[in-house]
Amino acid sequence: MAAVATGNLLAVLAEIPDPRERQGRRFQLVAMLAAVVCGILSGHRGYTAIAQWLRAQEPRFWHKLGFTRKPPCPNTFRDLLLLLHPEQLESALRKWMAGILDRPLAENELQAVSLDGKTLCGTQALCDTLAAHERSVHLLSLLDQQLGCVLSQQAVESKTNEHKAALQLLQTLVLKGRLVTGDAMFCQRDLCQQIVDSGGDYLFVVKGNQPDLKAAIEAEFRPAFSPGDRKTAAAAAL
Repeated sequence: MAAVATGNLLAVLAEIPDPRERQGRRFQLVAMLAAVVCGILSGHRGYTAIAQWLRAQEPRFWHKLGFTRKPPCPNTFRDLLLLLHPEQLESALRKWMAGILDRPLAENELQAVSLDGKTLCGTQALCDTLAAHERSVHLLSLLDQQLGCVLSQQAVESKTNEHKAALQLLQTLVLKGRLVTGDAMFCQRDLCQQIVDSGGDYLFVVKGNQPDLKAAIEAEFRPAFSPGDRKTAAAAAL
């Protein structure tokens, strides 16, 4: 195969260490991971769907990905992904997406990204004792609002919450020139300070679960945004 350009999907996938034993490397790691990424981007979920989709492609497409023989069966994909560290694949894909999405921002322009948590159905994992089940996998993601794509994500551990996970997740992305949005969960002083210290801006919702903060904000902005309050204040002055 010819050398690939910097920022190419195959180039960033090639940086991932192969977790398989020598006897399990019948297919190139880059080819298999590229097949998984392309299959998912084409709307196919699960090992069987990805393997079937790949085998339905023309041989020249297999060769472009790096396969030198007929693509593997679903179990081969499964065995590889069970061995692979998710953080390594996540980091490679983040690097690839950064190269695609990178564009110069106009002066005073902000790129909006959303913090969003989602529980994945059917992903209950056995705990260490194998006697009980933990909660389903819960992911916290940073979503590009303009393109609708996930820039970065990580699992939220069962013993923590989205606020604590966000402190780590935001470290994976350059925040300069970005506006981070989210719901009331993320309206926390340490999180807001981290965003500002990293060169970003934030816009979080404040609700009744933080009554003191909500009251302070209402008191600060009420004269500017409430015509009724201004009339009441003017009448009292008379």
